[in-house]
Formats: sequence, structure tokens, C-alpha cells
Amino acid sequence: MPMMKGGQLIAETLVKEKVPYVFGICGHGNVGILDALYDVRDKLQLISPRHEQCAGHMADAYYRVKHRPVATLTSTGPGSANMVMSLATALSDSSAFMAITANVPTSQHNRGPFQELYRHNQADFAQVVRPVVKRAFQPTRVDMLPLALRQAMDTMVTGRPGPVNLDIPYNVFQEEADVELPPASHLDRPVRPGASEADIAAVIALMAEARKPVLFIGHGATLAEAGPELTELQQKLRIPVITSPNGMGCVPADDALTLGFIGRNGAFPANEAGRQADLVITVGTRFDDRSSSSWHAGYSWNFPKTKLVHVDIDPQELGRNYATDIGIAADAKVFTRQLLNALAARCEIDAKRYAPWVEEVQGWVRQWETFVQPHFGDSTSPLRPEFVVGTLQKTLPDDVILSLDSGVHHNWFMQFWKPKRPQSMLNSWGYSSMGFGVCGILGAQLAAPDRPCVAVVGDGGFTMTPYVLCTAVEYNLPCVWIIWNNFAWGAIRDLQYGLFDGREIGTAFYKGQSGERYNPDFAAWARACGADGVTVTRPQDLGGAVEQALKNRRPCVIDVHVDAEVRPPSTGTWQLPPIPYKEPVYGKPYIA
Repeated sequence: MPMMKGGQLIAETLVKEKVPYVFGICGHGNVGILDALYDVRDKLQLISPRHEQCAGHMADAYYRVKHRPVATLTSTGPGSANMVMSLATALSDSSAFMAITANVPTSQHNRGPFQELYRHNQADFAQVVRPVVKRAFQPTRVDMLPLALRQAMDTMVTGRPGPVNLDIPYNVFQEEADVELPPASHLDRPVRPGASEADIAAVIALMAEARKPVLFIGHGATLAEAGPELTELQQKLRIPVITSPNGMGCVPADDALTLGFIGRNGAFPANEAGRQADLVITVGTRFDDRSSSSWHAGYSWNFPKTKLVHVDIDPQELGRNYATDIGIAADAKVFTRQLLNALAARCEIDAKRYAPWVEEVQGWVRQWETFVQPHFGDSTSPLRPEFVVGTLQKTLPDDVILSLDSGVHHNWFMQFWKPKRPQSMLNSWGYSSMGFGVCGILGAQLAAPDRPCVAVVGDGGFTMTPYVLCTAVEYNLPCVWIIWNNFAWGAIRDLQYGLFDGREIGTAFYKGQSGERYNPDFAAWARACGADGVTVTRPQDLGGAVEQALKNRRPCVIDVHVDAEVRPPSTGTWQLPPIPYKEPVYGKPYIA
């Protein structure tokens, strides 16, 4: 076997696995691997953003677009600690990347050297990230690396995807051993479990009894690339489809039976169909509080009166929040194909059977459109939120990748955005991290260099992570950031108005005690970084600014002043116990 340094072994393994990028930041703890990355720089590019959190969000978004993991590299101590939020974000949304963190040399373990965590166990940094990764590995010798690398690769993508951590002492990068590269992982041959024949037969039996079925699809469907099969099922039976934000785009958004998101800020037809359905087949979702109106019966769902078929590749999610009539641990794509094959032999289960239900659902769609559409044409300054969403829907091309940050703007997009493709609406859903949308768009652009990549982010979230502009300029990434500028932490301000009688504190951006609204000049900030910058305060300027930014193919910030006093119309509910929950603004609970 050849003598190889640990750093060389890691670099060559990543090349062998066709990993194109390492997103990372140098430090004394990882300088020992940089030389190995230099040797393979024509096959494995090191992209260095200005903050480790950004590296993690970039890797997360890259996987969501490409469904191929990349790696991150951070140094001992604070650099790796900055990864915690992006790892938690990826874990919560089942997104995979390999986080390589450096640690102190093994000869100095438990001596308290520079940046060692040692109070409870030597070189204990792996304990910091264990709650936010699928698995943490800590190889302390070069001959331990091949097994750890292979296991880490497989762990990332087998079953429910997620990030992994390799915590590597500094000396392991530079020491040598007689080692070979690990065998190929499952990256190119993912394990896709299916349902049993008995389970498929049981689902068919429930469908034969049902009169009002709905499909509810989420990120598991997106990750399995089950869109074609789910679209075929929707078209074959004309079943209404409700989507989580990370499931949007899997089925045609312009179909009248694609109802959108459900929950407090969901669309009215989705909530109405969910609470009146007699059978829900959910594929790759987990019924979190926002997609279930905090589990209050009659607001989004009516379990256990409604029958529930729950399909997920992670058996721990089956029945977590609602008891299932049938729980199936299976890949979304495989299950849906199995169901379609079984339906081919059951001619009595067809679109005609569900036609009365479909007509009822389409009535709710028309009712909702009549209620919301007038505001999409409102011409106001500052701009009305519906106008912004509608203008972007008309202006952005069908192949756009949209990256959304946490904030009130996200509520508007969940309710009204219609992505035209899978993996084209990136959301920090489970962990709702500020900065994911701002930073993630860089990773999305690297995953899809020929597609327009646009981040819609709040003024608060952008101010947390503005260094992304430096990276975009350095690496010539033509991302566009549209800042939803309402001069506030708008989502929390709305909670103060809705739940605390408008007793606003700590949520609006003011200059001193003057009461004058304040934010930086974001457009000037962009220009100072070498990017383009535009401020939009008039509705007639928005479409043209976006079109020009896409045409220029340069990093660009568009600062859009949005009316903070207009709030998304709630159609379900959401509760922060013990505070009482609010009734829907539009629609009402329905308990069968």
C-alpha cells in the first residue's frame, strides 16, 4: 500500500467520490490539509466564504439543488463552532454534507492547548455537534480515515439524508500511513426501500372506500425525486395535492388541484381540503406545528376521524404527531410507483370516483382567488407584499432557483409562490435559520451555474450575513438578493400586534429615540463590495430592476421597500402555548 498523508487521503477520496467543492475557511487547525487540496485544485475546488456559517448553508443548498453532497472545512475552535447553526438547519431539513472540523494534535489532548475543549473529555468538540449531525466520527490516526470516510459518505445519503461530521486532529492531516483509498460509497447507488405487497393492498383498500382523498407531499418527495410519479398519480386520479414548502414544485403548480401549503399561513383551499378530507396519503412529511395548525383538530386536519396513510423513509416519523391507519417506511419514489402499478389493476378507482370532491375543491380555489387577487394589482408605495410576490412570479423565469430566508416575507411566499420545478424553492423550514436564504443562494448557483439564482430575504436576515456579497464578487457568482425591507423584525412584530395588543418592543428598526425608521443603504453597501445595487420604492420599478439584474449576470442587491402594515391572511392557526391561539382570518374550522 502507498504511504499517504491524512490530508492527501481525504482530498483524494473526495475526488474519487466526484465531490466538486469544499466550502471552507482556513485556520491554524486545518492548514495541514490545504497543501493536499492545492494538489487536486483542478478537480476539487476550495471556495472560501467569509464566515463558516455561510460555508455550511452553501453546502446545504448545494445538496438541495443537486442531490449530491459536498464538504466543508473549518479550523479548531470558533471556526468549527460557527458551523452549529448550519448543521442544525441541514439536519432539520434532511440535507446532507460532510463537515470536516479540525481539532488539536493528539499528542496535546487533555493538556488544554489553544482552542481545545477538554473539561469533560479530551478534544471534546465532536460532542458539540453530535445533536446536529447524523453521526460524528473522530479518527485519531491516518489508518482510521478510510473506514471513517466510507462510513461518513454512506451515512449522509442512506435512508433519511443528513450532515455528518469528521473531527480530525491536526496531526492526522500531516502524518503518514500505509493506506488505500476507501471503496466507493453509495452516492451513486442510493438505497431505496419499498413497501410490502400487503401494505400496498391495504392502501388500495382505503382508496377504494374513500370519497374525499388528498395527497400531502413534503421534502421526502423532493429528495426522492418523486415528482414524475406523484404528477402521474395526481393526473390519473385527479386527487388534490397539498404541499409543504420543501415539497413545492414536485407536481405542476398551475394545476387547479395543486393547492399549495397548509397551516396558519397556508392557502385556504389547502386547509379546507385537509380538514374535510376522509383520507390523507402523506408522502415524505412530518406534520410539524406550522403545517398542522399546532395540531388543533378542525383547523388543518381532522385526525383520527380522517384516515391516515403515512409514508416516510424515516420510520421514526411515522405516527410521531398523528396515529396512522397505515404507516409505511419507504422511499417516496418507489412507493408511488408501486401504488401506480397496483392501481392499474383496479379500474374502479379512477378520476370519475372522486369527481364530486374535485368540484368542491375547485370551488374553494375559485373562492380564494376572488378574495386575494385584487391586492396583487395594488400600486402603492411602500410596495404591497402581494404585489411583490406577483411581480416576481411574472418576471422571474421558470427555471429560477429561489432561496428564502426566515421572516415575514417567507410567509407570503409559502402562501402564494408557485415554483415550476422541483428543488427550485429552498427554505429553512425545520430550523428556520436566519442567513440560510442569504448564504444558500451561493451554493445553489454553484450547483446550477446556468440557472438564475435569486434570494428573497428580510432586511434583518441580510444584515446578519452581508459578507455574502464579497464571496459572490470574488467567485463571479451572479446571484441576486432581493431584500424585503420593512424596517423591522417583521414576523415577530406581527406576533406582538396579534398576540400582545401591539405592545411593540425590540422588533422595529429606529434611529435612536427619534422614531425615524432606519436601515443601511443596502444598494450602496452592495456597490461598495463591487456588486450592483438598486433601491426600489415605487411598484412600477420592481419588474424592470429584476429583469436588468438577471440580464447583467452580476451579483446584485435590490432593496425593495415593502409595506410592514399588511399581514398574510391566516387560513389556519398557530399557537405558542400558553398564549391562546387566534381564529383564521379567512375560513373557519371544520370538525366532521
